[in-house]
Amino acid sequence: MTGHLLDAVADPVGAVAAAAAELRAGRHVVLPTDTVYGVAALPHDADAVVGLFDRKGRDAAKSVAVLVADPAQAGALADADLDALAGLWPGPLTVVVRRAADAVLHLGPEAEALGTVGLRCPDHDLVRALAAEVGPLATTSANRSGEPSPPTAAEAAAVLGGELLALDGGPCDGTPSTVVDLTVSPAVVLREGALDVAALSTAGLDVAPR
Repeated sequence: MTGHLLDAVADPVGAVAAAAAELRAGRHVVLPTDTVYGVAALPHDADAVVGLFDRKGRDAAKSVAVLVADPAQAGALADADLDALAGLWPGPLTVVVRRAADAVLHLGPEAEALGTVGLRCPDHDLVRALAAEVGPLATTSANRSGEPSPPTAAEAAAVLGGELLALDGGPCDGTPSTVVDLTVSPAVVLREGALDVAALSTAGLDVAPR
């Protein structure tokens, strides 16, 4: 398909259907989240994930995160107890955990070498509906590597270029998610973002002091 901007607010059902078709065909989709616009592929499609790196100009040694529909979908990918996240998901929190042995994921060399996966359940109905339809979404911010994240779907699509479906969900906040490494104890905050770090301790997570 040629590049196309689809109003996901006016027709969320149609937007999910169109995005699902694109992803299943091995293509990328720009989508809104509760933090920044992202660009997604199916994580079991190695070629599509490699294409995410190429589209962004991202360092191929890095990895991409996975957005999920719900904690149960996350649990199927993780070799970790995610119960403490019940009060934090959906929300702007990405957790790095050991991946399940049977999880088929192509997320980049870093994640492959470490056997980890970064998981997030976004507080955004459209994205969760899409993940419920097609499965988890390998996702990275919809910007050129090292550049600011565009606040709108149109800007994101223009920056990334090429044949691309972009779901327009209105302006995004622009603050990225907080990222926490749960593969170590106590957990380590890798990035402070939209979720207040104090909320992690309140939820019962043992977090190393910054």
